[in-house]
Amino acid sequence: MTDPDDADTASSAAAAASDTAAAASEEAARRRRLAEVFGDVLPEGSSDEPTPTGRDDRWYEENRPPHHGG
Repeated sequence: MTDPDDADTASSAAAAASDTAAAASEEAARRRRLAEVFGDVLPEGSSDEPTPTGRDDRWYEENRPPHHGG
């Protein structure tokens, strides 16, 4: 015999997955409509965002010029 709560849980999980897929589809459609109207005006990133260099703060402290103190 199956527990009715198990069936409710399974149907709830399926509904949640369906809602997530529908939301993602709606978001993609919204982005396409915006791109059709406005074009690709702004890039995803801007030129003032820092680019990762692979160096941590320690590297900068070790290579700090003497006239910057510390």
